Amino acid sequence: MAYRSLLLPIALLVSVSAPAQIYVSPRGSDSASGARQHPVRTLEHARDLALHSGKQVILDGGLYRLTAPLVLTPADDGLSLTAAPGAHPVISGGVRVTHWTLVDKARNLWQAPAPAGLTNTRQLYVDGVRAHRDRGPLPVALTMTATGYQASSDQLSHWRNPTDIELVYTGGNSVWNVRSMGLGSWTQPRCPIASIAGDAITVAEPCWTNSTQRVMLPSGARTANLVGPKSVGKQPSYIENAFELLGTPGEFYFDRAAHTIYYTPRPGENLNTADVEAPVLEKLIDVQSTASQPVSNLKFEGLTFSYATWLFPSTNEGFSEIQANYMVTGPHGYDRQGLCKLVPDGECPFGKWTPEPGNVAVSTGRNITFLRDTFTHLGAAGLAMGDGTQNSLVEGCIFTDISGNGLELGNVDQPLAPISDFTSGNRIENNLFRNVGAEYRGGIGIVIGYARSTLVAHNQLDHLPYAAISIGWGGWPDKIKLPGQANNSGHNVLSDNRISDFMLVLSDGGGIYTQGRTGKDLSDGERVTGNVITSQFSSGHGIYTDNGSAMITIDHNVVFHANHDDINSKHHDYYDGQNGDQFDPLAILNNYYQQGDPDADQKQVRYAGNRLIAQLNEAPSTLLTNAGIQPAFRAIATQPLTRPTAPEPPSRVSSFAKDSSAYISWNPPVFDGGSPITSYTVKANDGTTLHVPAAEFSNKAYVEFKGLHNGQRYTFTVTASNANGASSASLPSPEITVQPLAIAPPAAPASAAAFRDGNVVSIHFSSPQPTEPRSEESPIVAYVVTVLSSGRKVVFTGRNVIALQDGKHVTFNTLTLKAGEKPHFTVAAMNAAGEGKPLTIDAINVRR
Repeated sequence: MAYRSLLLPIALLVSVSAPAQIYVSPRGSDSASGARQHPVRTLEHARDLALHSGKQVILDGGLYRLTAPLVLTPADDGLSLTAAPGAHPVISGGVRVTHWTLVDKARNLWQAPAPAGLTNTRQLYVDGVRAHRDRGPLPVALTMTATGYQASSDQLSHWRNPTDIELVYTGGNSVWNVRSMGLGSWTQPRCPIASIAGDAITVAEPCWTNSTQRVMLPSGARTANLVGPKSVGKQPSYIENAFELLGTPGEFYFDRAAHTIYYTPRPGENLNTADVEAPVLEKLIDVQSTASQPVSNLKFEGLTFSYATWLFPSTNEGFSEIQANYMVTGPHGYDRQGLCKLVPDGECPFGKWTPEPGNVAVSTGRNITFLRDTFTHLGAAGLAMGDGTQNSLVEGCIFTDISGNGLELGNVDQPLAPISDFTSGNRIENNLFRNVGAEYRGGIGIVIGYARSTLVAHNQLDHLPYAAISIGWGGWPDKIKLPGQANNSGHNVLSDNRISDFMLVLSDGGGIYTQGRTGKDLSDGERVTGNVITSQFSSGHGIYTDNGSAMITIDHNVVFHANHDDINSKHHDYYDGQNGDQFDPLAILNNYYQQGDPDADQKQVRYAGNRLIAQLNEAPSTLLTNAGIQPAFRAIATQPLTRPTAPEPPSRVSSFAKDSSAYISWNPPVFDGGSPITSYTVKANDGTTLHVPAAEFSNKAYVEFKGLHNGQRYTFTVTASNANGASSASLPSPEITVQPLAIAPPAAPASAAAFRDGNVVSIHFSSPQPTEPRSEESPIVAYVVTVLSSGRKVVFTGRNVIALQDGKHVTFNTLTLKAGEKPHFTVAAMNAAGEGKPLTIDAINVRR
């Protein structure tokens, strides 16, 4: 800032004759005037010239490589950076990697010297397609210790640069022999290794303590943060970033000590001609201001922001996630940060955890516009508009291939900021969010902290590893019968968004997720309306009102094929002196879904006018066609976002052994390579394969691999194929031994219910109660509903069925009664032995 201020008088002297519009081109010269025919070369110089002209900078097409972030301050009020008509300028924080040579023919392993100035990065891109840091299963068994792990051998100590290795803990559903790790099924924390001595592994601090010793309440029943468990679990899901793991196409390793990058190309990639980009900068645009001196009236139009990294997770802090890519950080993160009055010396306000930064960042901006911009190939959040951002607009933008969150608005550290300084009056409209959370799987399309009068409308969000839209914070104290964090949020509207194919990795989230109090009453609280939410994979909710969510009206939405609830959930009200006898106020009205809650108005929660549907097209066509991007911006959802490529691999492959066969399940790819997945191939470690149409897997969420040999040990990998080719293989499933089993049919479901709206019936069921000792030998793969009056059987399959466990949760599906059929049913679980004991139920009418 000081250096720039010294340059301003010089800029003033040379810009007396500066044109009203400053033109900039990668082919220009900073000794030029900036006129249309004489463009300058750098954005920094164009910015300085614009201070004394019309404050309009026009960018020609091409690549603008930054050597430092472009910093904008209140001195730049009114500045616009706009693409020239038909131009596609790319603002890059990367460097090109060249001089590749083949060093290991057997592994097709290539190396290149790291360019000058590149000391570390977590990302690499080949012809615009993200490469991933190499990863693999643990080669040793680990036993947790106070400082890390004791390994079953000293193998890792002989690896190159062992302190580069990162331990990754993936949440998600527990299915068969793959368990949910992480700090909650909605997280994917990671910690670097600090040192390895023989078989003793020391994990970096404070990441290890923040991820394994989160302080407990005196009762010992919950962590003081109230959000998740104390520890990541006993074993990482996999390890990442080791030279010895190289050899999988599309994966790279940066040997920082040797200043060398290694990469195995995908089929069709030619490293002699490819454009290989390594991000260097952590910010591309940095808008710096304060509440007393805010930046205002900036405009960014038609620009692409690409090739920025984020190195914080590579430090000893790691990535100790708590939710939505917020982190626990610092030496007292585990026992003080955001814990406020719940612990001695707790830091207030409650829930003040560390946000993921944005590669494009706005601090306290007023009237900031991002119009038809693209945020892609980024290593943190794409765009972060911080506390105090007001009356700003993000419209017609694309957010894709982003490591973390897509767009962040407002933080969670100033819940009671004065209304004059509160994050307010902002609009997020007609944007596309796809394949965000590409590295940090807890990443969300749109994350909003404490905000007022926010409009999130007509966006399309799809192909996401976790939730699509998250708004609000601080409601968790209701778990211990306390009110959530007081805040000045109010009048937020989430309307007419189209959300699909989400929660493809992690679980316990939603298409639209709300936390905490949203207003003083229903009249000024949050409104969720006109949204269409479909095709959720992992368990969670279509529209999720989580802890402390109060003053919300949910009306005229369509939710179809959610997993486990369409609209949920109710929480006891402890606000304003309430004692929990009532629920937080909610109004759930006139929605179209498969859930089927009966009309009711009790304990401050009202259900009325909601309609059951058995097919998506049974919802009103006006709702279905109005949701999503509006016509003026619709082209952004149809244009290619990447060069045609094969998908990324599936993840979290699980298996269950039975006589001469095995059941196999997995999570589908988040990044589909730009075209739909058409099929999967399952490969056993003996080389046998099974080809599966994508539609078959989507319907059942598992396959049966027959013709295996009893007594033999098996692991399985899965590849995904689209029109462009096949992915690399997934990480292998945990090992199983195929053997004859005496499997009995399952017991009856622990509970079941049916709700009727005309001829459509919603059948709700939970899994059978587990026996003691719990058996892992007979998973439920379907539920069979029999219509008693006709004997017709309807089989429910899918991810919600195989992820349903322990009789604790309930899921549902719908069926349509045929002429003459009565609403009386039995529900039975099905495993490898067939149908189990049925439970008889009669349907309840949902309409008064």
